[in-house]
Amino acid sequence: MASAVRIRDLRKTFGSVEAVAGVDLDIEDGEFFSMLGPSGSGKTTVLRLIAGFERPTAGTVVLGGRDVTALPPFERDVNTVFQDYALFPHLDVLRNVEYGLKVRRVPRARRRERALEALRSVRLDGMEERRPAELSGGQRQRVALARALVNEPRVLLLDEPLGALDLKLREEMQVELKSIQRRAGITFVFVTHDQEEALTLSDRVAVLDRGRVEQVGTPAQVYERPATAFVAGFVGTSNRIGGVCVRPEKIHVEAPGGSTAGEPGSGDRHAFGTVAEVVYAGAVTRFVVDLESGDRVVVLQQNLSTSSMDVMRHRGARVRIAWHEAHEYRVTDAGERQAHAS
Repeated sequence: MASAVRIRDLRKTFGSVEAVAGVDLDIEDGEFFSMLGPSGSGKTTVLRLIAGFERPTAGTVVLGGRDVTALPPFERDVNTVFQDYALFPHLDVLRNVEYGLKVRRVPRARRRERALEALRSVRLDGMEERRPAELSGGQRQRVALARALVNEPRVLLLDEPLGALDLKLREEMQVELKSIQRRAGITFVFVTHDQEEALTLSDRVAVLDRGRVEQVGTPAQVYERPATAFVAGFVGTSNRIGGVCVRPEKIHVEAPGGSTAGEPGSGDRHAFGTVAEVVYAGAVTRFVVDLESGDRVVVLQQNLSTSSMDVMRHRGARVRIAWHEAHEYRVTDAGERQAHAS
């Protein structure tokens, strides 16, 4: 069975800048696939190459077994949702959603039926007559999704669609977006620079840096078993302690006498140091600890039974940090990695 999207040796240069430097990807039917990376990593350019908005310098783009590398956007079985939604302000919600079907000369009754069905799928039924200016940011985003879904594309491309939303609405829409994707059964290819967003939404994630794919895997694989030093540092926080790495939430801070600075815990590995900084964030506390070895580590602990005053008193204190050997992993810039446990 052909993949929804198959990319081979995809390259794109702008003058002397190589924005995409030989990307290979296989994205399966019905998958929620995210491309994650910092600004300038090439993720949006890859999306635009899939959509047909850019022509590759080299390589191929295959959609559903069909080579579309040389085809214009309107001949590709994809739709794109942008960060600014690109809704028509003078049209109401229903006519915004119908627009693509009208261009394709779908009969009026049929396009009305499909538009209403698309609005129901994003839970906007009853808002057909509203204009975009009368909607919240989350509602406008869902109209943009409905307008894309109504065309029944094989692949839906989403270019940072949640970027303009405030934090609370963004978190709500992450859950909503995943629910919509499951109901629609369409392949979603999602671009984001937000690590938590990619981990929350995706079946698989491709981490890009400087136009290259550093790692492809499930959210758990990318976070728990990063393949390269870049992935370990970009997806969450990675502490280097001697020759190994440990995630902040896997470490516990303990006073030398045995009392804990956060939640109780111990491990078969330990080191001593001084708390350089304490950041209380309500649900969690972030400790920055300077170790005797010269390493600086970040420890993230839940505030299960502590208050801000409890944790703040540990600033400047000598502490013991502990973790389990099973939570260590090794990475190199070349991508070689040795884990003590999966």
